[in-house]
Amino acid sequence: MTANLKRKGAPLASGNEAKKPKANGNIAAFFGAPKPASTASGVATAANSPAVKFDKEKWVASLSDEQKELLQLEIDTMHESWLALLKDDIKTKEFLDLKKFLRQETKSGRKWFPPAEDVYSWSYHTPFSEVKVVILGQDPYHNVNQAHGLAFSVRQPAPAPPSLRNMYIALKNDYPTFVAPPNKGGLLTPWADRGVLMLNTCLTVRAHEAFSHANRGWERLTQKVIDLVAQKRTRGVVFMAWGTPAGKRVQKVDKQKHLVLQSVHPSPLSASRGFFDCGHFRKANKWLVERYGPEGEIDWALIPGTSTKEIPATEKEARDEQVAEEAKVKSQEAKEKVGAEVEKQTNEGAADREKEDDFGSDDEAAIEEVMKEAEAKK
Repeated sequence: MTANLKRKGAPLASGNEAKKPKANGNIAAFFGAPKPASTASGVATAANSPAVKFDKEKWVASLSDEQKELLQLEIDTMHESWLALLKDDIKTKEFLDLKKFLRQETKSGRKWFPPAEDVYSWSYHTPFSEVKVVILGQDPYHNVNQAHGLAFSVRQPAPAPPSLRNMYIALKNDYPTFVAPPNKGGLLTPWADRGVLMLNTCLTVRAHEAFSHANRGWERLTQKVIDLVAQKRTRGVVFMAWGTPAGKRVQKVDKQKHLVLQSVHPSPLSASRGFFDCGHFRKANKWLVERYGPEGEIDWALIPGTSTKEIPATEKEARDEQVAEEAKVKSQEAKEKVGAEVEKQTNEGAADREKEDDFGSDDEAAIEEVMKEAEAKK
C-alpha cells in the first residue's frame, strides 16, 4: 500500500499549503533549533523538555521486514519529533493490525481518505516542540478532496464545511478584525504552522462512509498523542475540546498545568447552544500570553496581510507617535507649499501692475503727441 511512497518526513505541499522541509535525519539540521520567544522574565517558550534523542536509521534497522512494510508510511511521512515519541506504540500488535486492515482496504479497491501521504500532515505542520494549542476533531471528512490530515481543514476548491463556517463566526465574535478566507475557503494550514495541533480521533475513513475506520486502532494512537502533549509540554498548552467525545479525550489532562476549554460542537446541530459565544479563541490567547509572553499569542488570521494579533501598548504608542510626526511634517510641507504659491502670485501680480503702469504711460504720451500734431495743422 505504501511501499511506493518515497517521501522522507513530509509530503510535497499542494494547493496553498506552505512547503515543509524534509524530516529525514537530524531534526535540528532540517528544521533548525526551536525558536525561543523570550518573555518579560527572559524565559524561552519553545521547548518544555529536552529533545528526545532518536536515531531513526538505527530504529528502522531494528524492525522486521513485515514491520518495515507495514510501517513504511510512518517511516516516510511522520515528523521525526513525533516518531521518536510514538515509535513503540506503532509497533504494537493493535497498530500493526490497523495497518493490515488499511492494506486490505486498498487491495479490495475501497478508497479511503485522506490520501496516504497526508495521514500524518498534523505531525509535520506542527512538530512536537511547537505545540501551543490542540484542537480535537473526530472523523476525517469522507468526501473527495476534503480531508488532508488536519481536523476541520479542507483544501480548495472544496468549500468550508458547516462546522468550520461556524468556527469562523465564533472567531469573528472574538476578533472583529477576522475575515473568513475568500471563495468559502477552509484551508487551516496557517494555524497548524503557528502551533495549533489539529488532531482527529480517527486518522482515516472509507470514502462516503462516516466512522467506517472507527475502533480499528487509531483511537489509542491519537489518545497517546494527547497524553504526550499533556505530560511533556510542561509549561502548558491549550486544549479545545468541542462536543462530548472530545471532552472525554481530555478528562485526564492536568487543568492546573494546562487550559482545557470545552463547549458544544460547532456542528449546525449544536452550535447555537453555546458555541458561537464560547470565546475560546480569545481565551486561549489570553492564557498563552500570560504563560509565554506576547510571542505566545496565536494569530488566527487566514488571509495573507491580515492579523488578529493585538498590537502591544508600547508598540502602539510608538506607532501613534510616528503617525503624528508624519502628519506634522506633511502639514508643514503643505503650509510651505501654500506660502510659496501665495508669494509667487504676489510677485506675478506686482510685475503685471508695473507692466500696466508702463503701458498706460506710453499710451498717454502717444495720445498727447497726436493731439499736438493735430493742433499744429490747424
